[in-house]
Parts: sequence; structure tokens; C-alpha cells
Amino acid sequence: MELRQLAYFVAVAEEANFTRAAHRVHISQSGISAQIRQLEHDLGAALFDRSTRAATLTAAGQAALPHARAALASAAAARQAVEEVTTLIRGRLVVGMVTACTVTGLFDALAAFHRAHPGVEITLVEDASDRLVERVRAATVDLALVGTAAAPPPGLEALTLVSEPIVAAVPPGHPLTGRAPLTLADVCAHPVVSMPPGTGIRTVFDRACAAAGLRPDIALQASSPDTVADLAARGLGVAILSRSMAAHVEGRLCGLAVDDATAPAVLSLIWSDTGAPALRELVRHSRRAFALAGTLGTSPAPGHGRE
Repeated sequence: MELRQLAYFVAVAEEANFTRAAHRVHISQSGISAQIRQLEHDLGAALFDRSTRAATLTAAGQAALPHARAALASAAAARQAVEEVTTLIRGRLVVGMVTACTVTGLFDALAAFHRAHPGVEITLVEDASDRLVERVRAATVDLALVGTAAAPPPGLEALTLVSEPIVAAVPPGHPLTGRAPLTLADVCAHPVVSMPPGTGIRTVFDRACAAAGLRPDIALQASSPDTVADLAARGLGVAILSRSMAAHVEGRLCGLAVDDATAPAVLSLIWSDTGAPALRELVRHSRRAFALAGTLGTSPAPGHGRE
């Protein structure tokens, strides 16, 4: 049994597909299949059910998976410990960010980190916030920029960048501009344009509506807040945005406070405290970059992307 076989096994288990797993670990499909079969021979049991299109774990595979991950983590920790002793930071970091993100503080942090530690390979992935949280928990993403509802996800380290309420954004002259105070019921009397489920702002809105017993008419969804604003500006619905997003499109849209939607949408950097020196250094660079940008715990600059 070899570490690379365990790595291939974990990749197939996480991708549920031999072809995608082979692409992920940069070998041929026949190569990864052969290595998995050798591992199954060594263990004396089939790890995957190959009778369907998806590579599904057998009972033996499910039992072996946490131990395979633990063995890989231990090997990585040993390498990192040696690197710390020699003060040489190398390796690979996977950084996740919400789709359509343009948070310049994160890009500044990555650039500064790369200059200081060129030996560390950085991989950047985009995904919905809820999936990024799970990928950080599963240790397939090291650090991620995510939008959540009310607070950063529990059980993870977090650096809160933004915490602010959602607003209803409408064009000037829209019937809602004459209502004060504005409630969720008022908003839900109109078609709504929002970001998709899995984003922090959408989660805040959905939870607030559920608590009020309301079922909004989600007319249109878009991944980019700028697209949501553009659709609302054309009269296709009431945009649900964060306060700073609405301020970014002021003139085209009016951001209206919603009295009974007080839970904040939160934009945070999250990571699992593994003690990895490269990750620790990236977090340090991130803290410094966002502090210099003056965005820690405040409303972000225009164009901060999807939450």
C-alpha cells in the first residue's frame, strides 16, 4: 500500500468518477484504475461499486476512507514539520472564492504571498458559498472567501470582512420607494430578482421570509450582483442586495431598508486551523491586505462580488 494509492482512492471517492479523479491527480484513467485495483488487492476487498455510472463506495470503501484521509494528512504534516524546521515554505494551497468575486483585498494578499513564497503553488477555485464551506471542512480547500447568513460558519477559523443587512433595491419611481417603513410583505408583493441559493444574501432573505411565513416570487436569479442590479434597473423585479452593493449602483437603483430583515449578510475568509505553515502565512498576508484596504468588518469597496 502506497501513499499515492491512498491519494488516488480519496480522489475517486470525492469525485465519484474515475475520469474526473484522474484529471484531478494528473494521471490517465487507466493508470488510476490500475492503482485502485492494486490497493483493493492489498486490502482484500472492493472499495468501489463499479456497476453504475458513478463510482460509489462499498461498505469497505466507506470504512477505509477516513483512515486514508488521516494517513495523507499525517504525511502532509510530516512534510510541513520538516519545512518549518528548515524555514522553507513550499507545497500547494487551494484558495476558494464565491463566484463572480472581485474582492481586491484577496487578490492583493495572494500577490504578496506569492512574492514572499514563490515555492508554494496556489490554485484558485470558484463555487457557491455553502459548497466552499463544506470543501474547507473536508480539507479540499485550504482557505475560502464566502458569504454566509448572520455569522461565519461554526467550527472554522474566520476573518470577518463585512457584516451588513440586506436591502430591497428598486429603480427611482418604483411603488416601494413611497413606503416607509418597508416590510418583507411589501417586498414579496412584487417579483424578486436575487442571487441563487447557497449565497449568503439569498440565505438571509430566504430565512427572513420563512420566519415571516412568506413565499417570495423569485422571478430571476443571477450569480453576479451587478447582473441582479441590471435586471432590477430594467423593471424585472425587486433586487435583493447587501447595503453596500446597493450603494454601488446608487442612481440606477434606490436601496431601501427592510424593517423585518435585520439579520446581517456576512462576508468572511474561513479556514481550518491545521497548523500548516503555508496556510498560516497566507492568513497573515490576508489580514494585512484587508487591514491596509480598510475593509475589515466594514462595508466593502464597490465591486466586491457575490456574497
